Amino acid sequence: MSIVYLDGDYLPMAEARISPMDRGFLFGDGIYEVIPSYGGRMVGFKAHIERMQEGLKAIDINLDFSAQQWRTLCEQLIEHNGGGDLGIYLHVSRGADTKRSHAYPEGITPTLFAFSFDIPPAPVADKSATKCYSVTTAEDLRWKRCNIKSTALLGNVMHFNQSYRGGNNETILYNNAGELTEASACNVYIVKDGVVITPPTDHQILPGVTRLLLLNMLRADGEISVLERDVTLAELRNADEVWLSSSTKEVAPVTEVDGKAIGNGEPGDVWLRAQTLFSQHKYAY
Repeated sequence: MSIVYLDGDYLPMAEARISPMDRGFLFGDGIYEVIPSYGGRMVGFKAHIERMQEGLKAIDINLDFSAQQWRTLCEQLIEHNGGGDLGIYLHVSRGADTKRSHAYPEGITPTLFAFSFDIPPAPVADKSATKCYSVTTAEDLRWKRCNIKSTALLGNVMHFNQSYRGGNNETILYNNAGELTEASACNVYIVKDGVVITPPTDHQILPGVTRLLLLNMLRADGEISVLERDVTLAELRNADEVWLSSSTKEVAPVTEVDGKAIGNGEPGDVWLRAQTLFSQHKYAY
């Protein structure tokens, strides 16, 4: 049985109890992060915690918990659960009130919950071994504050299941101007004539940690040009390569969009270079 963390205690999952009046349960009123770790080594820890702290500030949850305390919590969870390849889920809700009210209550203590779960081995830069993704597209119908990593993910879940039920792996979303935002659980990139292009982060897009690390690596390497600009649905469908990125997928090649092959229907050479860089440098951030 996995060991979880809840408000200062490490205990078996089956023994963890949270009030039904917790605002995370009633409203999705909270912030979360998922940090991948391989053999006890976390990827992008600093950026994940900075994003969590920014999210808490954005929704006015005051939490006196330092980056070092988060690191200790994550390391303890990894140790308690035997190491290996684990995702660390961190969750902070506003806490439990005595009544259900839309107004932010005063004087309640945030709820801190964390657990680990098994993840696949780290992705590898190998065209013959990597998982290739098929996706569908849909108009983005989520709320307009997607830059906040809120626990209220119903919009994302509905979009994801739109593809999943059709036997696909993801849904790439576009706004009413026909411009890409992101996928239901990933950031999105296209490659055209050797240039990596991805939508700029704004209120429509979660600023992904893997995205941040990847763009930094590509720019530091200098071999591949990178642009952050609006990307149209037509550009997506006519791209040489399409990628997704997330904490556990790292850089994932998309070989089919809406039933149509991208490029030659196989992972591309630019993807191979990008995943190679990510594999080499991901623990340096």
